[in-house]
Amino acid sequence: MNILFDPRLDGELVGRDKHEVLEALWRAAPTLTLLHREEDLRPFECDGLAAYRVLPMLVALPEDLAQVEALLKACFALGVPVVTRGAGTGLSGGALPLEQGVLLVMSRFNKIIEVDPDARIARVQPGVRNLAISEAAAPYGLYYAPDPSSQIACSIGGNVAENAGGVHCLKYGLTVHNVLRVDVLTIEGEHMTLGSNAFDAPGFDLLALFNGSEGMLGVITEITVKLLPRPTVAKVLMASFDDVEKAGRAVGDIIAAGIVPGGLEMMDKLAIEAAEDFVHAGYPLEAEAILLCELDGVEADVDDDCETVRQVLEKAGATAISQARDEAERAKFWAGRKNAFPAVGRMSPDYYCMDGTIPRKELPRVLKGIAALSEESGLRVANVFHAGDGNMHPLILFDANKEGELALAEDVGGRILELCVAAGGSITGEHGVGREKINQMCSQFQADEITVFHAVKAAFDDKRLLNPGKNIPTLARCAEFGVMHVHNNELPHPELPRF
Repeated sequence: MNILFDPRLDGELVGRDKHEVLEALWRAAPTLTLLHREEDLRPFECDGLAAYRVLPMLVALPEDLAQVEALLKACFALGVPVVTRGAGTGLSGGALPLEQGVLLVMSRFNKIIEVDPDARIARVQPGVRNLAISEAAAPYGLYYAPDPSSQIACSIGGNVAENAGGVHCLKYGLTVHNVLRVDVLTIEGEHMTLGSNAFDAPGFDLLALFNGSEGMLGVITEITVKLLPRPTVAKVLMASFDDVEKAGRAVGDIIAAGIVPGGLEMMDKLAIEAAEDFVHAGYPLEAEAILLCELDGVEADVDDDCETVRQVLEKAGATAISQARDEAERAKFWAGRKNAFPAVGRMSPDYYCMDGTIPRKELPRVLKGIAALSEESGLRVANVFHAGDGNMHPLILFDANKEGELALAEDVGGRILELCVAAGGSITGEHGVGREKINQMCSQFQADEITVFHAVKAAFDDKRLLNPGKNIPTLARCAEFGVMHVHNNELPHPELPRF
């Protein structure tokens, strides 16, 4: 079971008097909105991973760059930790606040500064919703490619922090592949620009490092993203299978045939039933699994690819294959997939959403392993995932009102992630590590690798004030959970902080 905060494992924060911090921040930024009463703080106690809740000491809602800069400088001087939050839709506890820290909420930074159709870029503030970028670019025939299922609500700053993906990232890449530049403030309040509006920038690729850094290296204040032309045509095939493992093998067969779909998604029977009941997308309820394969480009190429994929699916054992008749049906097919999470939420009081990535060829074996864990634990698991790039999202259904079920769900989730690592994969594909997966970081990485992670963190934030206790475990935590070898009762790398 994951531990939210244990000073033996993550380092005890030096507590500051709340009124002292409040007064210092008001002196530094007199017009800054600061929330300090419990009833005002309560809405910010968790992100999308609602199982973990912590009431922050203070919540700051800045409206301009000067306020953010003043806040960071004041917190640095006082030694007060800062956790940055966007829309709060994250699913790994990455924006979970600290009792002795300030929660810096960037939601008021919600302006689209510029859309340049000639350069095919947009400059936006971090609080801008993902979907709003495509809406602003639409009059120019352009759009922003990464499309998380929460794109109607999630912020682009949070997307960068978690290196978010989406159903169309197989062909068009993750957030890191679609961001050209970020403007950042360090914990000391210093300005940095990483990347450029050009295709490349001199020096180390710190832009790539910053994508997925989960708010541990700096605070994002502006982002420049790539815009792409809307494909001339997009067509979706839906294939039904009477066996989940057959569907898993078909994924690798499509890629092996030389086809790179715009999106290639898979849902198992439980997820199909939930989505169909919720959205009425036209999914076949008798199927054990379905694949949604979208092909886009110019019409002649798309038609050829559709025929190739159809032949591959038939050979792979698909029991039925249908193609969306028009744009309305195509949108309906995708609506079922994009609403799968809330749909599954209607089947159970609670669910625990995992996020692991595996090589495509391991899909059948890992799905079989997940089924075995479900049967052993007695908890149902609905599988919804980006099959094309092996990014799995098992949804573990449980009831938090029943004693021990949350702990059991966490245990099953951790074992699924360890199964992904054993198959040559990773404990996360797009949701990030946050608090949720910090124990499994010890399973995936060796002491030398964790040493490097700490060194990178220290280069940007040597006082460990930005989002502490997230993402990177201490070696003490890894030893505590028995996954790192200890010699003569001594941890490796004595130069690293232990507590």
